[in-house]
Amino acid sequence: MSAVAEELASGGVRMALPLLLASSGELLSERAGVLNLSVEGMMLTGAFAGAVGAHQSGSAAVGVVTAVAAGLLFAALQALLSITLRADQIVTGITANALALGATTYGARLAFGDGAGAKSLPGLDPLALPLLSDLPILGPALFEQTLLGYLAFAVAIALAVGFSRRRTAGLAIDAVGEDALSADRSGLPVALIRYGTVLLTGVTAALAGAHLALSEVHAFSDNITGGIGYLAVVAVIAGRWRAWPTLLACLVFGLAQSLQFAAPALGLHISAPLLTTLPYVFALLAVSGLVGRSRAPSGLTTPFVRAS
Repeated sequence: MSAVAEELASGGVRMALPLLLASSGELLSERAGVLNLSVEGMMLTGAFAGAVGAHQSGSAAVGVVTAVAAGLLFAALQALLSITLRADQIVTGITANALALGATTYGARLAFGDGAGAKSLPGLDPLALPLLSDLPILGPALFEQTLLGYLAFAVAIALAVGFSRRRTAGLAIDAVGEDALSADRSGLPVALIRYGTVLLTGVTAALAGAHLALSEVHAFSDNITGGIGYLAVVAVIAGRWRAWPTLLACLVFGLAQSLQFAAPALGLHISAPLLTTLPYVFALLAVSGLVGRSRAPSGLTTPFVRAS
């Protein structure tokens, strides 16, 4: 049973890592008033760019750099449409995801041939931390990660602490997301803050995609993200737009996904489709107020227009 618990914990953390990265950036963007439904597309683009970079250079590190560059370009386009041109954020996000899916599917055929899914790429191998990895159950889950895995923990914690509501930067982000006009009158650079948070989301989402391609499977396949980007947005909602509850939601979602594979060994006869829907059920409970008060930032999805 301990071996099953260890496998469940390891699988849950492994599946939660891309969520942790993507949602840590998306949380800041939504707190600033910009909804990026395009997180899925950012992740997919990052995974594809990382795979191409690693394949062409023979280096996983180069793949990570190309993934971040692609994520920034994608996020810059999203920011241009959502912030400068004030396009509908939901429509642009869904459209960007569809474009990313089509472009990466076609690009994979060009870069890897028809056997794109089976193409082995230079990847990142797990690095076990001495002593810590020997801890029961949680040791292998937390301390046998790749460099990107450890980076995911570090980035998520750094963003949660650095932009908390007790710090000036966090308060500025919240002010812009709650009332952009008042924030502008007080001297805050509304557009700059929103651009910054969207670009940061592009970086974290691209790293999450690179983690999938270069740390998990060492390959790229069509739609490798499989909706994880949408789940990252759901995690922000389930976490009620707060850092630590969002991180906890990611871990719960990861465990729910891991349970699909561990359920038979645990003697649980639960259908896989039911387990797949659990994260979304949690999100509905969170926004319904049944598990506590929940209120989105007042200015979420509202374009900023400076008063004359």
